[in-house]
Amino acid sequence: MTEPQELVEKLLTELPGWLPAQRWFAGKDRAVGSVRPLRTTVLLEDPLLVHLVIEVEQQDRAEAYQLLVTDREESYDATTDGELTGHLLDLMVEGREVDGLSFEHEPDAELTGGLRGRPITSEQSNTSIIFGSQYILKLFRKLSFGPNPDLVLHRALRGVGCEHIAQPLGSITGTLEGEPITIGMLQQFLPDAVDGWAMATTSVRDLMAESDLHADQVGGDFAGEANRLGQAVATVHADLERALGRHDADDDDIQGTVRAMHTRLDAVAAMVPALDPFVPALREAFDKAVENQGAIVVQNIHGDLHLGQVLRTVHGWLLIDFEGEPAAPAAERAALKSPLRDVAGMLRSFDYAAHQLLVGQEDDPLLTERALEWARRNRAAFCEGYAEAAADSLGDPRRHGQLLRAFELDKAVYEVAYEYANRPEWLTVPLSSIARITGEGA
Repeated sequence: MTEPQELVEKLLTELPGWLPAQRWFAGKDRAVGSVRPLRTTVLLEDPLLVHLVIEVEQQDRAEAYQLLVTDREESYDATTDGELTGHLLDLMVEGREVDGLSFEHEPDAELTGGLRGRPITSEQSNTSIIFGSQYILKLFRKLSFGPNPDLVLHRALRGVGCEHIAQPLGSITGTLEGEPITIGMLQQFLPDAVDGWAMATTSVRDLMAESDLHADQVGGDFAGEANRLGQAVATVHADLERALGRHDADDDDIQGTVRAMHTRLDAVAAMVPALDPFVPALREAFDKAVENQGAIVVQNIHGDLHLGQVLRTVHGWLLIDFEGEPAAPAAERAALKSPLRDVAGMLRSFDYAAHQLLVGQEDDPLLTERALEWARRNRAAFCEGYAEAAADSLGDPRRHGQLLRAFELDKAVYEVAYEYANRPEWLTVPLSSIARITGEGA
């Protein structure tokens, strides 16, 4: 039988080459300098199951990640072993603590143990494991100090009876260098749910296949769902305000927000030369956001809202993954923000869904116009739905046109950085959107 320390020592020599190949690893665009263990917890001895927290050093940064490892798999990754991941659920059912790691179920949750786990292979920044048809456990791969917003906001929303979330059922928490960390969150699993990206892109394919019909004439028209999604997002924002409060943003808040947009633009423009032609127009759009008309509230929001973060069930839309932008520092993800950021994120996602079939294809003006038609229709339907259900303090997002436009462009700049580092062939999607929104191109 392999000793835990022997397994860890062997892993440390292989991790610099293994980590960049993992979907959830955030530093794919930088060489791994060193990897050192921060915390090792033996969860099982036979078979061996070890929870390992590592620090990965890359150029100017060092970030903590968690691994679940075993000597039973060639890759050492225990998240693919259904029997071993089932042990995590059993620990939560029992409410156990193992060497400083707390496995807890929510006070009103009645959990069933003895289930094997199966990982979701499509996830990117985290690893989720499904148990039967009842539960889903998300392991937060990149760790940060403090309670994870995903767990905090789900608990807050459950407390006010929000109908647009999957109920939180349990958690795995611990400490790192004396600070609290969130390892994982267990939630209700909805096996019949369909994610919004799949529904939206199916609608786009239906439109592209019907060259003689408009978006409102195609059987797969998504506008009704986009409207209901807007209502759901507005309701979640109102529930977050009810649960955790809000305050009115003053001039300093808005100017600080605009400075952050310029800072992001500086960093991305230095990295991506293709963004250079749009920098002056982006700066002008960001500066105009200061002229926003009407009061702006800041509160807890989703923080990384797009069509892949919403699920359609038979009862309506649910929002998932309240972590915020994965690449943002923990303090920034936990900060109060304008709900317009979430609206802008969803508007960007409609553009992505509309244009995803055109990525890597030769220019086709007809298909491009079809994509724009679909995006315009569904963006408008989403905003209308949001306005119908928004709390008085939020209102119609289109009333704040300059600020909403700035948030959307800021999100597009973030997308430029992401695509440049991870999917260069997709870079045309945010760049063409920036050109269109700023009037600096087609």
